[in-house]
Amino acid sequence: MEQTQDNIEKYNLLNTIDSPKDLKKLDRLQLGQLSNEIRDKIIEIVSKNGGHLGGPLGAVELTLAVHYVFDAPKDRIVFDTGHQCYPHKLITGRRDSFQTLRQYQGVCGFCNIKESEYDVFGAGHASTAISAAFGIAKARDYQKEDSKVVAIVGDGALTAGLAFEGLNNLGASKTDMLIILNDNRMSISPNVGALSNYLNKIVLKSGYFRLRKTTKGLLQRIPGIGEEELDKVFKAQERLRNLYSEGIFFESLGFQYFGPIDGHNLDELIPALQNIKELKGPVILHIKTEKGKGYPFAEKDMEKFHGMPKFDPINGQKYVTTTNISWTDSFANALIRIAEDNEKIIAITAAMKSGTGLNKFEKHFPERTIDVGIAEQHAVTFAGGLAINGMRPVCAIYSTFLQRAYDQIIHDVCLQNLPVIFALDRAGLVGDDGPTHNGPFDIAYLRAIPNITIMVPKDENELQHMLYTATFINGPSSVRFPRGAGIGILLDPEFKKLEVGKGEVLREGNDLLILGIGPMLYDAMQAADELKINATIINARFAKPIDSQLILEHAKKIKNIITLEEGTINGGFGSAVLELLEDSGIRANVKRIGVPDEFIEHGKPDIQKKLIGIDREGIKKAMQEIIGK
Repeated sequence: MEQTQDNIEKYNLLNTIDSPKDLKKLDRLQLGQLSNEIRDKIIEIVSKNGGHLGGPLGAVELTLAVHYVFDAPKDRIVFDTGHQCYPHKLITGRRDSFQTLRQYQGVCGFCNIKESEYDVFGAGHASTAISAAFGIAKARDYQKEDSKVVAIVGDGALTAGLAFEGLNNLGASKTDMLIILNDNRMSISPNVGALSNYLNKIVLKSGYFRLRKTTKGLLQRIPGIGEEELDKVFKAQERLRNLYSEGIFFESLGFQYFGPIDGHNLDELIPALQNIKELKGPVILHIKTEKGKGYPFAEKDMEKFHGMPKFDPINGQKYVTTTNISWTDSFANALIRIAEDNEKIIAITAAMKSGTGLNKFEKHFPERTIDVGIAEQHAVTFAGGLAINGMRPVCAIYSTFLQRAYDQIIHDVCLQNLPVIFALDRAGLVGDDGPTHNGPFDIAYLRAIPNITIMVPKDENELQHMLYTATFINGPSSVRFPRGAGIGILLDPEFKKLEVGKGEVLREGNDLLILGIGPMLYDAMQAADELKINATIINARFAKPIDSQLILEHAKKIKNIITLEEGTINGGFGSAVLELLEDSGIRANVKRIGVPDEFIEHGKPDIQKKLIGIDREGIKKAMQEIIGK
């Protein structure tokens, strides 16, 4: 895309940065100007494409300082939760393609090893950087390579068990590695927990690095003082600092701790990184930053501007694309109504109150809303504890994030047959966030577990009835629903308790049998109308247990069968139908429509669905093919 003259002038310095090597040609004043240009570029593109905003804006100076001091890609820089990496992408060869951010076949919104040698490790889920970087550092040592390894970790990521496991192992290993703790007191929702409280008590102070620099300057003026004497003085300084350090938690784990310092002050960041670059063993540099820095609307409302759809950069307002209520709001509204009559309902989120709609629930029931931080494993077992003592916990977690707690689902909930309700938002394809955030696997990975009931609503009305039904199931259950706006269906004023494992016939026909779950059924009905196909269409409602009686009754009469699901076809609802037919000795011509055995790249949801044939046109094509056979 050709740049206008205004853009050339607006991004005067940014246009000269083709790789991190170009940063080293700039002085501190120019680096400050570059920071402003990067922020302007991020706001410009995210306002057009949507994407993460607060995190990248808060990490601009940090990114520049790290690349200024270290020598990527030889030195390995690992980002945790890769949405903070927009500044990194802009200075590592993707400036001219950055306008394609989160667009199909464009720049990925997260770190992606296929995209650039500077993206060292794929990062979509939080808390992976310490373990990954530690592995990279150990591989370096085994191969006797000479490089530095840096992990950039947000304070929210330290609420996850994986981060603690990495800290524990790394601290005991004495491996040379730097962790930069980017502390902005936020993940998506405000950070929670004892460690967050601890970090907030550590005040901003940078005198240690100034003292070290001043001491070095004074000593170097004394004749006869060499590097050996300087090293002795610095070690004594370090012992004295440790006596009064406020980072004692990290030091007790085996880390040399420095900070906190101002993460937006390049005159502090760069010398700090230069001073600790050659230190041996595990090191933590604690910096304080402001999420949304440089954009007043994002600074004021950090939670709202964590991730944004298209918006007006002048006033910060989202562009309204639909009047239909979202699936997330439909879930939240139903849960509020249910909780008004059921005091045992407890809502649990893993640092995603706004993303899951539980911020709305919290306004009505603050004491019954629990944010455990980025700790899905803990959330599930904690819910098990609530359930075993008589409560009805609802774990509102994105499908992709519940994957992190698979053992806890099996061992701590399903094995004990506890009535935990899993509300799985963002199930299926999520569009621009791509493969790290797509949620196609939950039906398959839950269906393999005994005792669980799996429900999939075709619309918002059925969602509220399924959520209500789940509160009566004496065992674990899940309700999955997609991202974005709902169908726009009218809601029944009263809840209905559905019969578990029973589907419904939406229409009768003789040519074709369509068995589906979820909103794809609406596409199937329209496709049948357009092709004038006389089809029986069944809303199965339950992926487990499936309605064997209803399915077999129709499968005995109609041998052309299509199954529909916005989930992986490997082990999903379609597989359940095939297993039922096989076990019952029924031969049929079955075509499964779902997500194929591959990771689906980022792009608009309609593009993703078209690519894999699960949109209306794909369903029409499948209908024509199976009837043609």
